[in-house]
Amino acid sequence: MKISDAADAYLRHVADVRRLAPATVRAYRSDLADLAETCDDAELATVDLEQLRDWLWRAVQRGDSRATIARRTAAVRGFFAWATEEGAMTADPSLRLVAPKRGRTLPKVATADVLAGVLQRLATVAAEGDPLALRDHAVLELLYGAAVRVSELCGLDLDDVDRDRRTLRVLGKGSKERVVPFGLPALRAVEAYLVRGRPALAVRGDGTGEASALFVGARGGRLGSRAVYSLVSRELGPEMGAGVGPHALRHSAATHLLDGGADLRAVQEILGHASLGTTQIYTHVSSERLTASYRLAHPRA
Repeated sequence: MKISDAADAYLRHVADVRRLAPATVRAYRSDLADLAETCDDAELATVDLEQLRDWLWRAVQRGDSRATIARRTAAVRGFFAWATEEGAMTADPSLRLVAPKRGRTLPKVATADVLAGVLQRLATVAAEGDPLALRDHAVLELLYGAAVRVSELCGLDLDDVDRDRRTLRVLGKGSKERVVPFGLPALRAVEAYLVRGRPALAVRGDGTGEASALFVGARGGRLGSRAVYSLVSRELGPEMGAGVGPHALRHSAATHLLDGGADLRAVQEILGHASLGTTQIYTHVSSERLTASYRLAHPRA
């Protein structure tokens, strides 16, 4: 079996059985296609550790980041482990393949005052009644107020919002469903959008299956993640710098929850993290702020 044929079967496995996120499957597809090209799409059983090391080394020479190298390592290790289990290989050549340690990068976080200013500005514009402005205000309020991922926000349907309980039903990574709370400002923004914004946007569509979408685009279809990235970049870019995206609001919400005394386990549940260790990065952000305040204020610092 050729590497490319085995890779196709493996990618179907991780998408349909392991239910990895579509973005992860796309990344693995790119990694394994690159491996097949590097090895001239040889027979899978002929691939050895030296070839895998050479493949990784080429990525290092190309200037790929540590995170990318680590992901490529994870992709091939998962691939060859599966191939060995399926009997396509007698031994797994990737067992001794080691990825470089990933440096811990603390997430970009906006202060509560900065976000309050941005959201107030959006609310002022939305009050004039423009449908897109009403939608944009509701989008940012929910991204921050519910700490959801952009994919989760774009996937929301109308019946996923419980306005009485102020909760959202979201479908997270691995198709895991969870219910998250959101606050009164977000509720007000969503209600204003549903009454005065969404009806005007929805009629622009062609009626092909987007009637259930909570957030719709300028042409009436379901709002896409690219449009949300552009919105966040436009509104938060001047405050947080170039390259800021929707995840900055999720990072900020998590950090502000911990700053306010929220339990780490509760924050884990809100964010939908499978591992508490993933959530703990936000404790480092909070402790950095605490240390900075101490150094500025304490006479013995």
